[in-house]
Amino acid sequence: MKFATPTSTVLYSIEETIKAYRRLSQQNISSIVPDITVDQALILIIIDREDKTQSEIADLVFKDYASITRIIKLMLNKNYLTKTIDDADKRKAELKITQIGKEIIEKLNPVIKKNREIALNTLSEQDIKQLFEILNKITQNCKKNSK
Repeated sequence: MKFATPTSTVLYSIEETIKAYRRLSQQNISSIVPDITVDQALILIIIDREDKTQSEIADLVFKDYASITRIIKLMLNKNYLTKTIDDADKRKAELKITQIGKEIIEKLNPVIKKNREIALNTLSEQDIKQLFEILNKITQNCKKNSK
């Protein structure tokens, strides 16, 4: 298949879709909690549901370690999180959600659900399953051909 421009490729379309969804999400999240970003909300939810290291969180949200460190520092300053350094290994730290962080998650859960409903509104369960499978194939193609 030949494309006239890079913006007419399916990969460009995927990127455009992600950016449109992030804009929608940020707009709706900001209407409930004005001083939180999509990334911060995602990190709060991950920390709430899973026991992950800072590096693992960075991988899950597709951020480099330096970016995650900055985001977490902001979240500590906003009192969304607390950080406790391990006495035995100073390189390890435990992140915990504060009461303010828990309240934010509670406020955002319906917004996140609504964002997904809006984005997937006209898609059937079969469409979603097929899309997920196709995106998974693209991801696997890229992973097996990168170093």
